[in-house]
Amino acid sequence: MSDIFEIKEDEERLILAAVCVNKNDDTKQSLVELKELAQTAGALTVATVIQNLDAPVAATYLGKGKMEEIRLLAQQLDATTLVCDDELSPVQLKNLEDAVGIKVIDRTILILDIFAQRAVTKEGKLQVELAQLRYRATRLVGLGKSLSRLGGGIGTRGPGEKKLEMDKRLIKDRISQLKSELANVESQRKTNRVLRTNNEVPVVAIVGYTNAGKSTLLNKLTGAGVLEQDQLFATLDPTTRKYKLESGQEVLLTDTVGFIRKLPHHLVEAFKSTLEEAKYADIILHVVDSSNEDFHMQMHVVYDTLRQLKVEDKTVITAFNKVDRLENDEVLKDLRADETIKISAKSGTNLDELMKLIEEVLRKQKTLIEKVFPYAQAGRIQQIRKYGQLLIEEYRQEGIFVKAYVPNKLYNEWF
Repeated sequence: MSDIFEIKEDEERLILAAVCVNKNDDTKQSLVELKELAQTAGALTVATVIQNLDAPVAATYLGKGKMEEIRLLAQQLDATTLVCDDELSPVQLKNLEDAVGIKVIDRTILILDIFAQRAVTKEGKLQVELAQLRYRATRLVGLGKSLSRLGGGIGTRGPGEKKLEMDKRLIKDRISQLKSELANVESQRKTNRVLRTNNEVPVVAIVGYTNAGKSTLLNKLTGAGVLEQDQLFATLDPTTRKYKLESGQEVLLTDTVGFIRKLPHHLVEAFKSTLEEAKYADIILHVVDSSNEDFHMQMHVVYDTLRQLKVEDKTVITAFNKVDRLENDEVLKDLRADETIKISAKSGTNLDELMKLIEEVLRKQKTLIEKVFPYAQAGRIQQIRKYGQLLIEEYRQEGIFVKAYVPNKLYNEWF
């Protein structure tokens, strides 16, 4: 079967454009983030443009004067692509491209391109291709000669890489095939999740805005060997590692894909099974880049994404990361979290305290017992060591006296 994109190795030179409809909105910050996304995709931003409008122009996104300004800028700066900070309709893509004389893509295409570059595992590649095809399926009608441009991300590598040759029927067939393959992967994920639940190993899901330091934290704690880079979406595929707490209890730490403002709906849908690891976790560990001046907005995006995924009624620990970059001892608050702590994943600051905090939260999910187990039930002591917290163990004539915290499920089974 034909792939979708055409590989282009030359560095793309970009003009970034956004429409500001309210002087109090975050258009400037969003455009800064778009520039970081472009850099992550391997492109060079040569100019940024903001137009103040009551609303984006229905037919062209930008106004006539601004489009002419961009056309001249593109000639002066040898720009190859215009990237708009909002998702464009097929009509807007076509008309805007005709007006400015260079290739036009939107934020969604750019993010999809980065995800295509970052996907490593088979599941990740399947998820990205599904998101790409769903996006394109809604844009096949009425594009005419601009159809081939839909493959035009920044260098566009990854799943589906050559010229767009499939019609809507072929795309629909491929989407069905991908959904079937992903259903098999999700079935295995559910099986693994049931095994973890039955084994009573607590799961801590690490969530956060992209580039908040989740991978650095996982590597520092477990030596997971996950790629660390100071760029958006440095890692895409989730990683799960065991960690033994000070008490001897084991937990599973699961890294998840980073969130971002205006995360394309098709990506959320495609990655839902992966993101839903948070839904079944015992604790949500929310990592925040406290050195980012926009971190309050980033926290809002994370909570909003969790809400979309119906991740509710979970204990949340917010770890304000990168405190080593702060000049002052700032007061950092998250009113939606159950617990908060300041850390530096890179330097290791307060990581022991973080894991103690996780242990304390897990202890609240357990029941304290004081009981003498017959020697015939000595195996239960090992279960307590692995899944609970053993405080006292005494060998007496009548059996083994234990004072310990045990998971509520084990307590209900035993007593």
